Amino acid sequence: MLAALCLAAGGFHATVAADAFTLSWRHSIEKIEWRESYLIRDNRLFIADAAVRGSGAGMDPPEGARLEHGAWHYRPAQPWRESIVLSRSEFAGDYLLCTERRCAPLETWMAGAPAGVPAELSACRTERR
Repeated sequence: MLAALCLAAGGFHATVAADAFTLSWRHSIEKIEWRESYLIRDNRLFIADAAVRGSGAGMDPPEGARLEHGAWHYRPAQPWRESIVLSRSEFAGDYLLCTERRCAPLETWMAGAPAGVPAELSACRTERR
């Protein structure tokens, strides 16, 4: 059974059927790619892997990160998240949200959401049996 990712901003809400997703973006100053891969489990988000292609301006890879294919890979010490809040600014590039079926800018997934309002991503709550 597929889990679902809930997207919210202001009064906007959308649901994306997915067991996993990847969120990537470019640092607004360094222009370095940052990527986080999540699994949706037990009504929470789990960071399975994070990677950054370089360092600088407060984005140094954490201790224990390993260099693979030109990117530093790591898993945060606390990989479970209830939600992720993302700023949405005209001064920084958009996030890219990818599932197994589709990859598109966050703005596309959230068509109709108010501009400039932070987006919250969370596991859609499901009843346990």
